[in-house]
Amino acid sequence: MNIFKQLEVLALLSLMVGLAACGPNPETTSDHAHEHGEELHTDDHESELQEDDGEEVVVHLDALGHGLELSTAGPGQIRLTTELPGEVQINGDRMAHVTPRVSGVVVEVRKSLGDSVRAGEILAVLESRELADIKAQYLGAVARLELAQAAYERESRLHEQRISAEQDFLDARNARAEARIELRSAQQKLIALGFSLEDLRILPRKHAGSLTRYTLTAPFAGMVIDRHLVQGDSVAADAAVFTIADLSSVWIDLKVYRKDIGMVRASQEVQLRTDHGDEAIITLDFVQPLVGEDTRTALARAEVPNPLGRWHPGCFVTGTVTLETINAPVAVPLQALVQMEDGDTVVFVTDHDGYIPRPLELGRQDGERVEVISGLNVGETYVSRGAFTLKAEMLKGSFGHGHAH
Repeated sequence: MNIFKQLEVLALLSLMVGLAACGPNPETTSDHAHEHGEELHTDDHESELQEDDGEEVVVHLDALGHGLELSTAGPGQIRLTTELPGEVQINGDRMAHVTPRVSGVVVEVRKSLGDSVRAGEILAVLESRELADIKAQYLGAVARLELAQAAYERESRLHEQRISAEQDFLDARNARAEARIELRSAQQKLIALGFSLEDLRILPRKHAGSLTRYTLTAPFAGMVIDRHLVQGDSVAADAAVFTIADLSSVWIDLKVYRKDIGMVRASQEVQLRTDHGDEAIITLDFVQPLVGEDTRTALARAEVPNPLGRWHPGCFVTGTVTLETINAPVAVPLQALVQMEDGDTVVFVTDHDGYIPRPLELGRQDGERVEVISGLNVGETYVSRGAFTLKAEMLKGSFGHGHAH
C-alpha cells in the first residue's frame, strides 16, 4: 500500500469516530425526558388513550353493572301544557247567609262555628215585638173574618125570608170580603217572615207568650262557617248572623292568562295539584270569555265533589291544561339528556366500542319528553337512564384522551 492510500484510510477512520461521539446516548436521552416531565409511551398504551382531537370520545362501562338503561329511538307524543294558578272556593250555589226577617233580641243560640246542621234545624231564637205586632194583626184578622162570616150568613137567611132589607145583606157581604182581604194581607206578612201555612193554621191555638218568638233555621244541610251573634244581642232585620255552607262540593277557580285564553275551554281536563301534595283530574265547567281589568286574567271554574272533605276552601292549587299534543318522529325522555361543558346537549348512543356522546338539536318538550330534530335517528340505541354516570366517567377518565374506561 502506497503512502496516499494509507492517508485515505486514516482520514475515513477519523471521520467515523467523530460522528459516533456526536450521536445521542440512549441513557442520557431518557434522563433528559424525565427531567422535563415528558413520558415515553409504549405502543400498547397509545392504543387505549389516543390524544387525537379528531376522534369521538368513547366511554366503556358495563350497562348492567352501572344501572344503565338502553332504549331504541322512535316516535313519541309531546304534550304542550300551561299552568293555571287557582284557589279552592266554597260552592256559591250551596252557601247561604242566614238573616232574621224581623228585628229582635237574641234569647238562645243553639249552633256554633263548625257545627253540622240539618235542613230546617233551629240555629237561634229571638224575641221580637215587631213579630208580635204582625201576629196580633193576623189573629185580629182571623177573628174579624169569623164575625163577618157569621153576620153574612145571618143576613143571607133573613134576605131569603124577605125579613131584612136588601142593603143590609149587601153590607154584610162587603164586610166579609174586606175581612178576607185583611186576613190575606196578614197571612202574606207572616209567610214572608218564613211561616208556613201549617204554622198559621195552629197559631190561634198557641199560647200568647209565643207571639214574640222568632226562630232562625238552616235553609239546607251543611256546616256553620260563620256566626255573628251572642245571647242578649239586639239584631237588626238585615243582619247576616249565620253563614251556612254545604261543603260536599266546592268550586275550583283557576286564572287563565291572556296568552292562553283562546286555548282553554269548558269540558277540558285539568291535572290539579295542591300545596300539600294532593292530585286529581277535574273537568272545567265554565271559562269566562272576558279578561278582568285588574287581574288581566279570565276565570275558569270547575265544580268538584267533596264528600270526604278533601278540598279545603282557601287552599291554593295549580292546574295543568294540555293545549296541544304533538306526534314527534323522534322523542327521548328528558333524563336521557346531558349538558356538556362546551354547551352541547347530548345523548349517549351505543357503539361497538362503548358509548359515544351525540350532540342533538332539540325542539318542543313537555315535562317528560323532548322532540329531537336532528342528531338521533329512528332505530338507534341510546342510554335512556344513567347518562350522567357516563358523563362523570368520561370527565374522570379521559381528560382529553380519545377513550375513557
